[in-house]
Amino acid sequence: MLEFEDQPCCPVSRDWANNSTVEASGNIEATEDKRKCEDPDSPMTKKMRLEPRIPAKEVANGAAHHQSFGSQESGPIPPDVSNTNLPSKSQAPVGGMAPGGAKVVDVYRTGAKCVPGEAGDSGKPGAEYHQVGLFRVKPGRGDRTCSMSCSDKLARWNVLGCQGALLMHFLEEPIYLSAVVIGKCPYSQEAMQRALTGRCQNILALPKGFGIQEVKLQQSTLLFEQSRCAVQAKRADGPGRLVPCGAAISWSAVPEQPLDVTANGFPQGTTKKGIRSLQARSRISKVELFRSFQKLLSSISEDKWPDSLRVRKLETYQEFKEAASAYQEAWNALQKQAFASWIRNPPDYHQFK
Repeated sequence: MLEFEDQPCCPVSRDWANNSTVEASGNIEATEDKRKCEDPDSPMTKKMRLEPRIPAKEVANGAAHHQSFGSQESGPIPPDVSNTNLPSKSQAPVGGMAPGGAKVVDVYRTGAKCVPGEAGDSGKPGAEYHQVGLFRVKPGRGDRTCSMSCSDKLARWNVLGCQGALLMHFLEEPIYLSAVVIGKCPYSQEAMQRALTGRCQNILALPKGFGIQEVKLQQSTLLFEQSRCAVQAKRADGPGRLVPCGAAISWSAVPEQPLDVTANGFPQGTTKKGIRSLQARSRISKVELFRSFQKLLSSISEDKWPDSLRVRKLETYQEFKEAASAYQEAWNALQKQAFASWIRNPPDYHQFK
């Protein structure tokens, strides 16, 4: 969250941050300020929106990357693209010193909510706002859903593969990502490793073919041309606030319908009258992926089907998924040992044929 008004709580001042014994719950003024910040119509929030901003400071040798929220100047926020680690909460408290000697003023935060049953964030000011390593759900803003966060899903793929249960019927081993490349933006190698691989390091008793992958985590020097920083630079002092695009775009290297553009879960252009039609389904919805799987099966004679599909008659999406025994065994081991808080949809959602 690069913008001041996007922060879920007010940044702490340098002087106050140096006092590590201050508790958020014990400071009435801080609580009042936090409430005002969260109120979009409050005078404080309006003032923050009108105040210009200064670019995020880039510290020599890539020791730290931080942003000052005091008296600010206008201009886009250029991200630090050094390929070195950013300080984490455990390394550098707010107002403290990073390993390279640079002072860290505040931290970037997420609005993603912790799943039910997790300890949850403390909500204290500054670097103590979050607890790292927890499972979270989308979206960062708005009502809580049952959709796990992107980093949680990538961590799961790093053990189970990104092919899912259905395709495992035809594969000897999972399909793993060899690398994850992050674009030009504020970046922390340590945080990426913790989120995508560190939480699964001690998983035991996985079935043959499954394992913990040492995926390469790298950062590019290329800036996404539609990123906030890039668009701000093009707009200069253009009027109005930048608003993120609400569309979801997926692309696949396939000859037929390689592009899928949706808004609020429906293909772009869907009308209210057409919501219940077949045309209102995303190409990457579960039911459409299941249709593709069924089409694959119909192109193969049953005597050549894998044994996992011939043991018993399978009809529903749920039954076909459960029949992938090795995948389900790996998923159960991952849940028991590391992903106990993972949100699973009710079985009724998967009973379609």
